[in-house]
Amino acid sequence: MRVKCILCDKIETLPDDNPEAKKLRNRPIHTYMCLDCQNRIAEKTVERKKDGNFRIYRGRLMQEDF
Repeated sequence: MRVKCILCDKIETLPDDNPEAKKLRNRPIHTYMCLDCQNRIAEKTVERKKDGNFRIYRGRLMQEDF
C-alpha cells in the first residue's frame, strides 16, 4: 500500500498485512505520518517539556457525591 506523509508529503510503501495499513484502509479519517516526522515531533516535545513551555490541558475533574 502506498501512503503519503501528511507533513512532508513523502510517499512510502507499507506492506498490505501491516496493521497500520489495515487501519488506514478501513478508517479513512486516520492519517499517515512518516518516522522522520514522528521523531522530529517527539524530540521537540521533549525539549518543550524540559523548558517548561509545555502544558497539558485536561478537563476539570467531576467530583461525585457518592
